[in-house]
Amino acid sequence: MNRTLWQNPDRPVADLGELGDRARAVLAGNDLGTMVTAAPDLYPHMWSWDAAFVASGLSTVDVPRALAEMSSLLAAQWHSGMIPHIVFSDAPGYFPGVDRWRTAGVSPEGVSSSGICQPPVHATLVRRIVERAAARGGQDAQAAEDFARSTVPQWIRWHEWLRSARAADGSGLVTVYHGWESGMDNSPRFDGPYSRVHPGELEPFQRTDTRIVEDASQRPSDEEYARYLWLVQQMADVRFDDARLPGAVDFQVKDVFMSAVLAAANEDLAVLAEDYGHGGEAAQLREWAAEFREGVDSTVDPETGLARDRDVLTGEWIGLPTIAGFAPLVSSTDPLLRARQSELIDGPDWTGDPRLAFPLPASTSTRYPELRPRQYWRGPVWPVMNWYLASALRRHGDEERYGRWREASLDQLMEGHFGEYYEPFTGEPLGSWDQSWTAAVALEWLDDPAPGR
Repeated sequence: MNRTLWQNPDRPVADLGELGDRARAVLAGNDLGTMVTAAPDLYPHMWSWDAAFVASGLSTVDVPRALAEMSSLLAAQWHSGMIPHIVFSDAPGYFPGVDRWRTAGVSPEGVSSSGICQPPVHATLVRRIVERAAARGGQDAQAAEDFARSTVPQWIRWHEWLRSARAADGSGLVTVYHGWESGMDNSPRFDGPYSRVHPGELEPFQRTDTRIVEDASQRPSDEEYARYLWLVQQMADVRFDDARLPGAVDFQVKDVFMSAVLAAANEDLAVLAEDYGHGGEAAQLREWAAEFREGVDSTVDPETGLARDRDVLTGEWIGLPTIAGFAPLVSSTDPLLRARQSELIDGPDWTGDPRLAFPLPASTSTRYPELRPRQYWRGPVWPVMNWYLASALRRHGDEERYGRWREASLDQLMEGHFGEYYEPFTGEPLGSWDQSWTAAVALEWLDDPAPGR
């Protein structure tokens, strides 16, 4: 295994205790009081799925603050039930800001947000927080119970919106209208659909991300960004009306990974619903869980063993070797499928590649000819994704693989910068440093060791 790692000698981490101290300091430093920003400078606002991971990590330290984070996100929920992917703080300098989204008058009064969503990991992590608080007992347990009891109806509305606005065809697959909704913005899985997006007259724009990240090659290109903004403009032109989006937007993809996240989250929300007085809704949630679980399983390519997205506008399957291909590891209950996927992820195209700094899955197969190991979702390793997948594996009884990934992930984070993502072969932290969700999952790893450790 290659252990030639990038390190900053001015910031060594001596041991796991110091790693935890630094992770807590990152979250405290990014805390605005009502929200923990995703990262200083580059992401000075609240992102939907970031906030859920951040809250879960915070719950290892301060359960009431974790619940407050989730409450801040829920306060931005649209009347339709959608939870927007960005809730804007007052911090200036981020692009595209709320003015570019043109959500005023569409979003609830007093809410400054984007007009699209992100993967619905929230119920899964709310359940985790509630169970952690219950195990501690006392005021933490009571606070978590009160929070769950009062907010379960809002989480149900969120899932109802996803089912009705994005998956009403019964396919068990969620439609996204922008790669940003997937959370994996510029993944190769979206290259085909994006290639068919041809921006028309676009409002002028000035990016800020390439001024903050010194190496602009880590970020999407200006050509890619023009497509992103064109899709925002198309959605804003129809006022983000769910009924009009299919006829207005040039990018429409059935997102297999987001669908798997929703399948798992429906199961978790069903447990919360039963526990807190919504038994009737729990039955519906379990039906949806089965629908999305079956939808995800149905996409698996019999030749590669990977799950696939589908381009709605062309009907074409998208089977590129990205981390999204392991969506069944999140949701499937088919033992044969899970075994095949587990074997694949241990293989030479993924964590078994001897060139890796750490045996962790990259966002794109390390053997993919178009791998870009330094560019966002086109090759780097994402700590948050590894924790989420490992937790799903453990949920399905795979303690051994969870333990291996935990050890490798903590080794990766010992460089101490809590990077947004990492170069797979050198271990160099890339993107934004002091990334909140990276710090949060470090705390999760530290709080939840594998058996025997």
